[in-house]
Amino acid sequence: MLTTQLEAVIAKDIPQFLELNNLAVPHVNGHDMASLTALIDQAWFCRQVCTADKMHGFLLVLTKGRPYASLNYGWFCDRYDDFAYVDRIVIGEAGRGQGLAGELYQSLFVAARAAGLTRVCCEVNLEPPNLNSLAFHQYLGFVEVGQQETDGGSKRVCLLVKDLV
Repeated sequence: MLTTQLEAVIAKDIPQFLELNNLAVPHVNGHDMASLTALIDQAWFCRQVCTADKMHGFLLVLTKGRPYASLNYGWFCDRYDDFAYVDRIVIGEAGRGQGLAGELYQSLFVAARAAGLTRVCCEVNLEPPNLNSLAFHQYLGFVEVGQQETDGGSKRVCLLVKDLV
């Protein structure tokens, strides 16, 4: 079992963040340094789970009203007044199965409730399938509220919500 801590993502962490992110494609969209830095700058909540010298995973969350051109984010903006939108959560291979994603989500739930947000939203790929992520989110209490195709029909996502009230 890893001895880890949760920390905010800061500038020096972005290269590790980028590496982990791009290893997780197609379950998350790939980025380059500039586009990832711009996304992190828009984040309401961005945490990493790490050991002293290594990032093992991260969670990046936006709230409504950000200038983010994502079909999935836009879907939630069109339907809900307030939410925390999980744009991406990634756990590196060495950290999987150790409860790290759960730790990240629990810290998000606490922060979202403290900010008065009533729900957490996300999407999980159905095509290409990410069945482990779908099962994990269902275990946390997320429920399906819709589906949509993205990337010109090459992806299909399940849109999920967890009510916090």
